[in-house]
Amino acid sequence: MEQRFSLHLTLNENKFIETAPLSELRLDGHCPFDYRKLTIKFGRKLNFFTLVHSTLFKSGHIFFRLLMLLNVLEGWCREDGSSEVQLGQTRVMAFVTSQLVQPYRDRPNEGTLSIYTEFSPMADPSYELGRPGEFATELGPIIDRGLRESRAVDTESLGVLSGKLVWAIRIDIHILDNGGNLVDAANIAALAALLTFRRPECTLGGEDGQQVDVHPPEVREPLPLTIHHLPIAVTFGFFSNENIMVIDPTHHEESVMTGRMTATLNANGDVCAVQKAGGEGIFQRVIMHCLQLAHVKAGDITSKIKNAVDSYNTERTLRKIKRHPLMPKMDQYAEGVNFDDLRAPLALRGISFSL
Repeated sequence: MEQRFSLHLTLNENKFIETAPLSELRLDGHCPFDYRKLTIKFGRKLNFFTLVHSTLFKSGHIFFRLLMLLNVLEGWCREDGSSEVQLGQTRVMAFVTSQLVQPYRDRPNEGTLSIYTEFSPMADPSYELGRPGEFATELGPIIDRGLRESRAVDTESLGVLSGKLVWAIRIDIHILDNGGNLVDAANIAALAALLTFRRPECTLGGEDGQQVDVHPPEVREPLPLTIHHLPIAVTFGFFSNENIMVIDPTHHEESVMTGRMTATLNANGDVCAVQKAGGEGIFQRVIMHCLQLAHVKAGDITSKIKNAVDSYNTERTLRKIKRHPLMPKMDQYAEGVNFDDLRAPLALRGISFSL
Protein backbone atom coordinates (compact mmCIF):
# COMPACT_ATOMS: atom_id res chain seq x y z
CA MET A 1 0.00 0.00 0.00
CA GLU A 2 0.90 3.67 -0.23
CA GLN A 3 2.60 4.00 3.14
CA ARG A 4 5.13 1.26 2.45
CA PHE A 5 6.82 2.35 -0.78
CA SER A 6 10.17 1.65 0.89
CA LEU A 7 9.36 -2.07 1.21
CA HIS A 8 10.26 -4.21 -1.80
CA LEU A 9 9.36 -7.91 -1.92
CA THR A 10 10.31 -10.59 -4.42
CA LEU A 11 7.75 -12.18 -6.74
CA ASN A 12 7.84 -15.41 -4.72
CA GLU A 13 7.19 -13.48 -1.49
CA ASN A 14 4.27 -11.65 -3.08
CA LYS A 15 2.76 -14.89 -4.35
CA PHE A 16 3.14 -16.61 -0.98
CA ILE A 17 1.52 -13.72 0.90
CA GLU A 18 -1.42 -13.73 -1.53
CA THR A 19 -2.08 -17.48 -1.50
CA ALA A 20 -1.08 -18.47 2.06
CA PRO A 21 -4.43 -17.41 3.63
CA LEU A 22 -6.16 -20.07 1.50
CA SER A 23 -4.25 -22.65 3.56
CA GLU A 24 -4.96 -20.85 6.86
CA LEU A 25 -1.39 -19.56 6.92
CA ARG A 26 0.25 -16.15 7.18
CA LEU A 27 3.82 -14.95 7.01
CA ASP A 28 4.11 -14.30 10.76
CA GLY A 29 2.36 -17.52 11.79
CA HIS A 30 -1.06 -16.36 13.00
CA CYS A 31 -4.35 -17.30 11.33
CA PRO A 32 -6.04 -15.11 8.68
CA PHE A 33 -8.78 -13.92 11.04
CA ASP A 34 -6.66 -13.50 14.18
CA TYR A 35 -5.04 -10.39 15.62
CA ARG A 36 -1.40 -10.20 16.55
CA LYS A 37 -0.41 -9.92 20.21
CA LEU A 38 -1.92 -6.80 21.78
CA THR A 39 -0.24 -4.96 24.67
CA ILE A 40 -1.62 -1.82 26.36
CA LYS A 41 0.35 0.33 28.81
CA PHE A 42 -0.51 3.50 30.69
CA GLY A 43 1.27 6.38 32.40
CA ARG A 44 4.33 5.26 34.34
CA LYS A 45 4.04 1.77 32.88
CA LEU A 46 5.28 3.08 29.53
CA ASN A 47 8.64 1.47 28.86
CA PHE A 48 10.87 4.55 29.02
CA PHE A 49 14.18 2.89 28.16
CA THR A 50 12.72 0.89 25.28
CA LEU A 51 11.07 3.98 23.84
CA VAL A 52 14.22 6.08 24.07
CA HIS A 53 16.38 3.32 22.60
CA SER A 54 14.01 2.70 19.69
CA THR A 55 13.85 6.43 19.06
CA LEU A 56 17.52 7.40 19.24
CA PHE A 57 19.08 4.38 17.56
CA LYS A 58 16.95 4.23 14.45
CA SER A 59 18.24 5.48 11.13
CA GLY A 60 17.38 9.02 10.18
CA HIS A 61 18.42 12.59 10.64
CA ILE A 62 19.37 13.60 14.18
CA PHE A 63 16.69 16.32 14.12
CA PHE A 64 13.95 13.76 13.55
CA ARG A 65 15.33 11.53 16.29
CA LEU A 66 15.45 14.36 18.83
CA LEU A 67 11.96 15.52 17.86
CA MET A 68 10.58 12.02 18.36
CA LEU A 69 12.42 11.75 21.68
CA LEU A 70 10.69 14.89 22.97
CA ASN A 71 7.33 13.30 22.17
CA VAL A 72 8.38 10.13 24.00
CA LEU A 73 9.51 12.06 27.08
CA GLU A 74 6.27 14.02 27.11
CA GLY A 75 4.21 10.83 27.13
CA TRP A 76 6.33 9.10 29.74
CA CYS A 77 6.08 12.05 32.14
CA ARG A 78 2.30 12.15 31.86
CA GLU A 79 0.12 10.14 34.22
CA ASP A 80 -3.58 10.10 33.32
CA GLY A 81 -4.66 10.22 29.70
CA SER A 82 -1.61 8.60 28.10
CA SER A 83 -1.33 5.15 26.58
CA GLU A 84 0.96 3.04 24.45
CA VAL A 85 -0.36 0.22 22.29
CA GLN A 86 1.78 -2.45 20.69
CA LEU A 87 0.09 -4.62 18.06
CA GLY A 88 2.69 -7.03 16.76
CA GLN A 89 5.49 -4.75 15.54
CA THR A 90 3.21 -1.71 15.35
CA ARG A 91 3.58 0.77 18.21
CA VAL A 92 1.42 3.84 18.79
CA MET A 93 1.19 6.36 21.64
CA ALA A 94 -1.81 8.57 22.41
CA PHE A 95 -2.14 11.57 24.74
CA VAL A 96 -5.33 13.34 25.78
CA THR A 97 -5.36 16.98 26.89
CA SER A 98 -8.10 19.50 27.63
CA GLN A 99 -8.59 23.25 27.79
CA LEU A 100 -11.45 25.68 28.31
CA VAL A 101 -12.66 27.34 25.10
CA GLN A 102 -15.71 29.14 23.79
CA PRO A 103 -18.33 26.78 22.32
CA TYR A 104 -19.77 26.89 18.82
CA ARG A 105 -22.78 29.16 18.47
CA ASP A 106 -25.09 26.39 17.29
CA ARG A 107 -24.02 24.14 20.21
CA PRO A 108 -23.57 26.42 23.22
CA ASN A 109 -23.64 23.58 25.80
CA GLU A 110 -21.44 21.01 24.06
CA GLY A 111 -17.70 20.54 24.30
CA THR A 112 -15.50 19.51 21.40
CA LEU A 113 -13.42 16.46 20.53
CA SER A 114 -10.55 16.63 18.03
CA ILE A 115 -7.93 14.12 16.89
CA TYR A 116 -4.46 14.88 15.56
CA THR A 117 -2.00 12.36 14.17
CA GLU A 118 1.76 12.76 13.86
CA PHE A 119 3.82 10.71 11.44
CA SER A 120 7.58 10.71 11.43
CA PRO A 121 10.27 9.19 9.21
CA MET A 122 11.35 7.36 12.36
CA ALA A 123 8.21 5.23 12.22
CA ASP A 124 8.53 4.48 8.52
CA PRO A 125 11.22 5.70 6.09
CA SER A 126 8.55 6.33 3.44
CA TYR A 127 6.99 9.12 5.53
CA GLU A 128 8.20 12.64 4.82
CA LEU A 129 8.00 15.30 7.51
CA GLY A 130 5.54 18.02 6.45
CA ARG A 131 4.36 16.03 3.42
CA PRO A 132 1.78 13.50 4.63
CA GLY A 133 0.76 10.88 2.14
CA GLU A 134 -2.73 9.73 1.28
CA PHE A 135 -2.95 7.21 4.09
CA ALA A 136 -1.53 9.64 6.65
CA THR A 137 -4.34 12.09 5.92
CA GLU A 138 -6.95 9.31 6.18
CA LEU A 139 -5.90 7.86 9.53
CA GLY A 140 -7.17 10.71 11.72
CA PRO A 141 -10.58 11.08 10.00
CA ILE A 142 -11.21 7.31 10.19
CA ILE A 143 -10.77 7.31 13.98
CA ASP A 144 -12.58 10.64 14.32
CA ARG A 145 -15.58 9.36 12.37
CA GLY A 146 -15.94 6.30 14.57
CA LEU A 147 -15.75 8.35 17.79
CA ARG A 148 -17.74 11.47 16.97
CA GLU A 149 -20.48 10.24 14.65
CA SER A 150 -21.31 7.41 17.05
CA ARG A 151 -21.32 9.96 19.93
CA ALA A 152 -19.18 7.65 22.03
CA VAL A 153 -17.99 10.59 24.15
CA ASP A 154 -20.71 12.61 25.86
CA THR A 155 -19.85 16.14 24.70
CA GLU A 156 -22.78 17.68 26.58
CA SER A 157 -21.14 16.75 29.88
CA LEU A 158 -18.18 18.94 28.85
CA GLY A 159 -20.16 22.15 29.16
CA VAL A 160 -19.17 24.54 31.97
CA LEU A 161 -20.97 27.84 31.34
CA SER A 162 -23.65 27.86 28.63
CA GLY A 163 -22.56 29.78 25.57
CA LYS A 164 -19.28 30.90 27.15
CA LEU A 165 -17.05 28.05 28.32
CA VAL A 166 -16.78 24.36 27.47
CA TRP A 167 -14.04 21.78 27.63
CA ALA A 168 -12.17 21.02 24.39
CA ILE A 169 -10.73 17.49 24.40
CA ARG A 170 -7.75 16.87 22.14
CA ILE A 171 -6.25 13.47 21.27
CA ASP A 172 -2.69 13.43 19.92
CA ILE A 173 -1.67 10.17 18.28
CA HIS A 174 2.04 9.55 17.66
CA ILE A 175 3.17 6.73 15.38
CA LEU A 176 6.31 5.15 16.86
CA ASP A 177 6.72 2.17 14.53
CA ASN A 178 4.70 1.14 11.50
CA GLY A 179 4.43 -2.63 11.51
CA GLY A 180 1.10 -2.61 9.66
CA ASN A 181 -2.54 -1.89 10.51
CA LEU A 182 -2.01 1.54 12.02
CA VAL A 183 -5.75 2.27 12.06
CA ASP A 184 -6.65 -0.41 14.59
CA ALA A 185 -3.62 0.26 16.81
CA ALA A 186 -4.21 4.03 16.81
CA ASN A 187 -7.91 3.54 17.54
CA ILE A 188 -7.17 1.31 20.54
CA ALA A 189 -4.58 3.79 21.83
CA ALA A 190 -7.05 6.67 21.55
CA LEU A 191 -9.78 4.76 23.41
CA ALA A 192 -7.40 3.64 26.16
CA ALA A 193 -6.15 7.20 26.67
CA LEU A 194 -9.70 8.58 26.80
CA LEU A 195 -10.73 6.02 29.42
CA THR A 196 -7.87 7.02 31.74
CA PHE A 197 -8.07 10.78 31.17
CA ARG A 198 -9.40 13.05 33.92
CA ARG A 199 -10.17 16.74 33.60
CA PRO A 200 -10.10 19.30 36.44
CA GLU A 201 -13.37 19.95 38.22
CA CYS A 202 -14.99 23.35 37.72
CA THR A 203 -17.50 25.19 39.91
CA LEU A 204 -19.49 28.36 39.36
CA GLY A 205 -19.53 31.13 41.96
CA GLY A 206 -19.64 34.85 42.40
CA GLU A 207 -22.63 37.09 42.95
CA ASP A 208 -24.01 36.49 39.47
CA GLY A 209 -22.88 32.85 39.18
CA GLN A 210 -20.58 33.70 36.28
CA GLN A 211 -17.27 33.14 38.05
CA VAL A 212 -15.60 29.87 37.06
CA ASP A 213 -13.18 28.22 39.49
CA VAL A 214 -10.87 25.48 38.19
CA HIS A 215 -9.80 23.26 41.08
CA PRO A 216 -6.34 21.61 41.02
CA PRO A 217 -6.09 17.84 41.60
CA GLU A 218 -4.80 18.40 45.14
CA VAL A 219 -8.02 20.19 46.09
CA ARG A 220 -10.65 18.16 44.24
CA GLU A 221 -10.42 14.84 42.47
CA PRO A 222 -10.39 15.26 38.66
CA LEU A 223 -13.38 13.92 36.77
CA PRO A 224 -13.28 11.16 34.13
CA LEU A 225 -14.96 11.57 30.77
CA THR A 226 -18.42 10.13 30.17
CA ILE A 227 -17.98 7.45 27.50
CA HIS A 228 -21.11 5.58 26.41
CA HIS A 229 -19.48 2.80 24.38
CA LEU A 230 -16.18 1.86 22.73
CA PRO A 231 -16.15 1.96 18.91
CA ILE A 232 -13.55 -0.60 17.83
CA ALA A 233 -11.94 -0.34 14.39
CA VAL A 234 -11.33 -3.68 12.64
CA THR A 235 -9.36 -3.53 9.39
CA PHE A 236 -9.55 -6.14 6.62
CA GLY A 237 -7.03 -6.57 3.82
CA PHE A 238 -8.12 -7.91 0.41
CA PHE A 239 -5.95 -9.49 -2.24
CA SER A 240 -6.45 -9.96 -5.98
CA ASN A 241 -8.84 -12.85 -5.37
CA GLU A 242 -11.95 -11.57 -3.57
CA ASN A 243 -12.14 -14.80 -1.59
CA ILE A 244 -8.79 -14.04 0.07
CA MET A 245 -8.91 -11.59 2.96
CA VAL A 246 -7.20 -11.18 6.31
CA ILE A 247 -7.73 -9.27 9.55
CA ASP A 248 -5.00 -7.06 10.99
CA PRO A 249 -2.73 -6.93 7.90
CA THR A 250 1.00 -6.65 8.56
CA HIS A 251 3.27 -4.24 6.69
CA HIS A 252 4.33 -7.02 4.29
CA GLU A 253 0.69 -7.82 3.53
CA GLU A 254 -0.13 -4.13 3.07
CA SER A 255 2.48 -3.90 0.32
CA VAL A 256 0.77 -6.72 -1.59
CA MET A 257 -2.97 -6.39 -0.91
CA THR A 258 -5.16 -4.61 -3.46
CA GLY A 259 -7.65 -3.04 -1.06
CA ARG A 260 -8.63 -2.49 2.55
CA MET A 261 -11.81 -1.87 4.51
CA THR A 262 -12.16 -0.67 8.10
CA ALA A 263 -15.38 -1.46 9.97
CA THR A 264 -15.93 0.31 13.29
CA LEU A 265 -18.33 -1.47 15.66
CA ASN A 266 -18.95 -1.63 19.39
CA ALA A 267 -19.37 -4.73 21.53
CA ASN A 268 -23.14 -4.67 20.98
CA GLY A 269 -22.69 -5.06 17.22
CA ASP A 270 -23.76 -1.51 16.35
CA VAL A 271 -22.02 -0.34 13.18
CA CYS A 272 -20.47 3.07 13.86
CA ALA A 273 -18.62 3.60 10.58
CA VAL A 274 -17.35 1.77 7.49
CA GLN A 275 -14.39 3.08 5.50
CA LYS A 276 -13.44 1.71 2.06
CA ALA A 277 -10.92 3.91 0.31
CA GLY A 278 -9.94 2.90 -3.21
CA GLY A 279 -8.90 -0.55 -4.30
CA GLU A 280 -11.05 -3.15 -6.00
CA GLY A 281 -14.78 -3.37 -5.37
CA ILE A 282 -16.25 -5.70 -2.76
CA PHE A 283 -19.45 -7.69 -3.05
CA GLN A 284 -22.24 -7.22 -0.51
CA ARG A 285 -21.92 -10.76 0.83
CA VAL A 286 -18.24 -10.14 1.55
CA ILE A 287 -19.07 -6.93 3.43
CA MET A 288 -21.67 -8.72 5.56
CA HIS A 289 -19.16 -11.46 6.35
CA CYS A 290 -16.64 -8.82 7.40
CA LEU A 291 -19.17 -7.15 9.70
CA GLN A 292 -19.92 -10.47 11.39
CA LEU A 293 -16.22 -11.08 12.00
CA ALA A 294 -15.73 -7.49 13.17
CA HIS A 295 -18.51 -7.89 15.76
CA VAL A 296 -16.67 -10.81 17.36
CA LYS A 297 -13.31 -9.03 17.29
CA ALA A 298 -14.83 -5.84 18.72
CA GLY A 299 -16.08 -7.75 21.74
CA ASP A 300 -12.67 -9.34 22.34
CA ILE A 301 -10.76 -6.06 22.02
CA THR A 302 -13.26 -4.23 24.23
CA SER A 303 -12.67 -6.77 27.00
CA LYS A 304 -8.89 -6.37 26.71
CA ILE A 305 -9.13 -2.57 26.87
CA LYS A 306 -11.44 -2.61 29.89
CA ASN A 307 -9.27 -5.14 31.74
CA ALA A 308 -6.17 -3.02 31.13
CA VAL A 309 -7.96 0.15 32.27
CA ASP A 310 -9.31 -1.56 35.40
CA SER A 311 -5.81 -2.71 36.34
CA TYR A 312 -4.46 0.81 35.83
CA ASN A 313 -7.23 2.38 37.92
CA THR A 314 -6.60 -0.11 40.73
CA GLU A 315 -2.88 0.72 40.79
CA ARG A 316 -3.69 4.43 40.65
CA THR A 317 -5.99 4.13 43.67
CA LEU A 318 -3.41 2.17 45.65
CA ARG A 319 -0.78 4.83 44.96
CA LYS A 320 -3.08 7.53 46.29
CA ILE A 321 -3.78 5.78 49.61
CA LYS A 322 -0.16 4.79 50.21
CA ARG A 323 0.89 5.88 53.68
CA HIS A 324 4.09 7.86 54.22
CA PRO A 325 5.97 8.23 57.55
CA LEU A 326 5.35 11.46 59.40
CA MET A 327 7.91 14.13 58.66
CA PRO A 328 9.67 15.89 61.58
CA LYS A 329 8.24 19.14 62.78
CA MET A 330 9.28 22.06 60.64
CA ASP A 331 7.51 24.88 62.42
CA GLN A 332 10.77 26.64 63.14
CA TYR A 333 11.64 26.63 59.42
CA ALA A 334 8.18 27.37 58.05
CA GLU A 335 7.07 30.57 59.69
CA GLY A 336 4.91 32.57 57.32
CA VAL A 337 4.73 29.82 54.67
CA ASN A 338 1.30 28.94 53.25
CA PHE A 339 1.49 25.19 52.57
CA ASP A 340 -1.87 25.22 50.77
CA ASP A 341 -0.27 27.32 48.06
CA LEU A 342 2.78 25.08 47.88
CA ARG A 343 0.71 21.95 47.32
CA ALA A 344 -1.08 23.32 44.26
CA PRO A 345 0.78 23.42 40.94
CA LEU A 346 1.69 26.91 39.80
CA ALA A 347 -0.38 26.62 36.64
CA LEU A 348 -3.54 25.70 38.58
CA ARG A 349 -3.04 27.64 41.81
CA GLY A 350 -6.09 29.72 42.59
CA ILE A 351 -7.45 29.84 39.03
CA SER A 352 -10.70 31.75 38.87
CA PHE A 353 -12.12 34.20 36.40
CA SER A 354 -15.38 35.94 35.66
CA LEU A 355 -17.12 36.36 32.35
